[in-house]
Amino acid sequence: MAKYLFILNDAPYGTERSYNALRLARKLLEGQAEVRMFLMGDAAACAAAGQKVPQGYYNIGDMLGAVIRRKGEVSVCGTCMDARGMAEDRLVGGATRGTMDILTEWTEWADKVLVF
Repeated sequence: MAKYLFILNDAPYGTERSYNALRLARKLLEGQAEVRMFLMGDAAACAAAGQKVPQGYYNIGDMLGAVIRRKGEVSVCGTCMDARGMAEDRLVGGATRGTMDILTEWTEWADKVLVF
């Protein structure tokens, strides 16, 4: 079974990098792959619960929840959360506060690392 680590750096909206990473992660999870996602920098906002977007527009928080429901793991850089005033209880369900130790462990675990 292939193991993929996604490292996201971009904000949830404004570019489509995080959107495309989540699309690929969900597709990989339909097969036999294992997926872990580490959100850092502006990508920390991807894990904010309760995102409101215009009707017909994609919702990154919902897409991240779909990854989690498919047994993907999601961790958000704690330093990045602090810098943006994000509390752990405001993350989408299943996402956890992370550290560089977790990112290091996950990088060593992965067969492939994809950076968006």
